[in-house]
Amino acid sequence: MTDIHGGPNALAPISQAQVRSARRLHQRKGRQAAGEFLVEGTQAVREALADPEQIRLLIVDDPGRHREILALATGIPLVQAGQREIAQLADTVTSQGIFAIVHDTAARLEDLPSGSRLVVICAQVRDPGNAGTVIRCADAFGADGVILTHGSVERTNPKTVRASVGSIFHLPVVSGPSLDEAVSWARDQGMQVLAADAGGRGLDRIPHAELARPTAWVMGNEAWGLPADVVDLVDEVVSIPMWGRAESLNLSTAAAVCLYATASAQHHAIA
Repeated sequence: MTDIHGGPNALAPISQAQVRSARRLHQRKGRQAAGEFLVEGTQAVREALADPEQIRLLIVDDPGRHREILALATGIPLVQAGQREIAQLADTVTSQGIFAIVHDTAARLEDLPSGSRLVVICAQVRDPGNAGTVIRCADAFGADGVILTHGSVERTNPKTVRASVGSIFHLPVVSGPSLDEAVSWARDQGMQVLAADAGGRGLDRIPHAELARPTAWVMGNEAWGLPADVVDLVDEVVSIPMWGRAESLNLSTAAAVCLYATASAQHHAIA
């Protein structure tokens, strides 16, 4: 095992013990036991390298293919894997051939920025692709954090990490608090709490001055929407108007619309 500065010819092959260790990170039990998670893909690994101390091991199929990224990996242990090992580690049909094993530094509610102006609370969101895309949207629109409540998919699920395309390393993502705890935290920050669901006031009917207030958006489960008790917890239920024939939007698309509307109002208010 060497770092990239030992030269491509000096790379040690990945051991079977390392393969087994990395594969265990596909399972929640394995991630919890190790306190680590697996990052797959060029962009996600590049973003993880912004904090190189969190990376325990880099795994590549061809150092020459990833030379630009590996140039950022000074001092990080690096091993080379063949196609058989890559197939064992990959969570995609066509792998990009680069992985990082990352120490899991779990964020808590108190780690979210004081005075946050925009967060999204995912209430029992269980699809990892949706969760990862919501994290990516939150990052894109300048949110201060994402909260995945109890019953939601883990933020370190490989599909969640991959769908975030590196955004998981850009903002705090808190896993595990109850919906009550998440809403209480938001209220303590002086935020209004809005829930996205059908039947509420139309998003296009809300004045920009209201949308520009510090806001926590609550997004419900993909299959059955918001928990039954959420209406009693939030300030208002808001619906996204649609003028076409589709009956609904999926979770991550709805989150993108709501986050954009609030972020746009907030930035115009500042300007």
